[in-house]
Amino acid sequence: MTPTRHQLLEMIPDPDLAFDQPASDIEPLQLRAAQELFETRRAQIPLVARRAEEAGITRIDKLQDIVPLLFAHTVYKSYPPSFVEKGQWGRMLQWLQTLSVADVRGVNVDGVKDVDDWIGRLWEAGHLVLATSGSSGKCSFLNHTRADSEMKKRHFRHAVGWPFVKSNADRTVFWLGPIHGPNSACEAARFNAENFGRPGHTYALSDEPLRIAEVSRMAALRKKMADGSATPAEIEGLEQQGARKAVEGRDAMLKLADAILDQRKEPMMVAGMWAQYMMLIARARERGIGDGEFHPDTVVNAGGGVKGIALPPDYKEQVDRFFGKVVRPAAYGMTELAQVMPRCEAGRYHRAPGLIWLILDRDGERLLTAADGEDGVVEGRFGFLDLLYEGRWGGLITGDKVTVDFKPRCPCGRHGPTLFDTITRFAQVGEDDHIGCAGTVDSYIRGAIAA
Repeated sequence: MTPTRHQLLEMIPDPDLAFDQPASDIEPLQLRAAQELFETRRAQIPLVARRAEEAGITRIDKLQDIVPLLFAHTVYKSYPPSFVEKGQWGRMLQWLQTLSVADVRGVNVDGVKDVDDWIGRLWEAGHLVLATSGSSGKCSFLNHTRADSEMKKRHFRHAVGWPFVKSNADRTVFWLGPIHGPNSACEAARFNAENFGRPGHTYALSDEPLRIAEVSRMAALRKKMADGSATPAEIEGLEQQGARKAVEGRDAMLKLADAILDQRKEPMMVAGMWAQYMMLIARARERGIGDGEFHPDTVVNAGGGVKGIALPPDYKEQVDRFFGKVVRPAAYGMTELAQVMPRCEAGRYHRAPGLIWLILDRDGERLLTAADGEDGVVEGRFGFLDLLYEGRWGGLITGDKVTVDFKPRCPCGRHGPTLFDTITRFAQVGEDDHIGCAGTVDSYIRGAIAA
C-alpha cells in the first residue's frame, strides 16, 4: 500500500470526518495517491500500461489524466462466450490474468465441471472472484484479494448506516436473499451480518450457495425467449424450473417473514427488495399486524427487485407506512466498487476520501466540471478510481447516468461534492451502451489471450 493511498483509506474509521472533507483539501491527496497507484499498476497489469502508452499518459497530475486509463464496465465480461460454453477453464484463467495483479494462471482447473467449480478453485487459491448475476446472460468476473475483502468489510462497517446508525454487532439481521455465493449482494449480506449482527443471530432466505451457472443459464434462456430463438423444450424446462423455484421461494419467504414479525418489537436489521417487502406486508395482514409496529431502532434497507414484477404504484409508500419510524439508510454502490457511498439526511450521496469521482460525458471520454452545468449541477456518466483495490485496477467507466452537485457544501451542511438520488442507466438490459474506449480495450484483451 502506497503512503498517500494508506492515508486516505485510513480516514474511514471516523466517517463523520471522512464524509465531510473539503474538495480543495482532499483532491490534491487523491491525485498524489492516483499517481502512486498508477506507477505500481502499470508495471503489474499490461492493459493499464498499454492504455497509458497510447494516450501519452506518463504521470497523473490532474483528474483528466486518469480518464484515458479507465476501463469500460463491459471489460469484466469481455471473454469469448465459447470459453465457458466449451469448458475451456484454462483459457478463462488466461483472460482473467489480463485484468488481475496476481498470477492466476497456475490455479488447478483439472476436473472443473462448470463456472461455479472454476470460481471455487480460484477462491481456494486466494483469488476472490465475484460474479455478477448476468441479467444479459453473460456474467462479469472481478478479481480481488483476501486483504481487499477485509478492507471492503471495514469500509462497510463505517459507511453502511451512516449518518443514522453505527454498526455494533448487537442486533438480529434478516437478509431476504441467499447469503452464500461469489456475488456482491451475498458478500454485502455477509459483511452486514458480521458488522451489525449479534453472533448466531443472522437469518437469510436461503443458506444454499447461489449458483452462478444456474442464474446465468436462466438469464440466457430468457434472452433467447425474448428474441424468439428458444426451443419449445427449453421454454417448458424453464417454466417447470421457475414453478419449482417459486414454490420453494414462497415457502422460505413465509418462514422468514414470520420470524421477522415475531421479533418486530426488538431492534433488528432487515435488508431486502421491494417485492419481498410487499410479501412481508401481506403476511402481516394475515396475522392481523398493522402499520408502524416495529422497534424505532430497527434498520431497514430496501431497493431493487422490481424488474418484471407487478407491484402497486404506491409500493414504496406502503412499505414506508408499514415499517413506520425506523432507521432507513441507503447507499450507492456496485459490484465493481469497494467503497460504497452513503446517503445523507438531505438525500445526497457522499464519497469517501479513497474514492475518486470522475463525471464524464456520454461517451466516457471527456471529464465534466462545474462549468458544464448550471449552478454547479452537472449530469454525466459516472466514472471512478477506487484506491482500495490491490487485486486489480480500480478505474472504471460505469453505465450509470448521475447528477453531481459540485458546490462546496451539501444541503446537509457537510462538504461536497455530492450526487443526487436520481441515478439511472444510460442503456437498459439488452441495449448497447456506447463507451468510446470499450472496443479498444476489448481488442487488447483479445490479442493477449490469443498470444
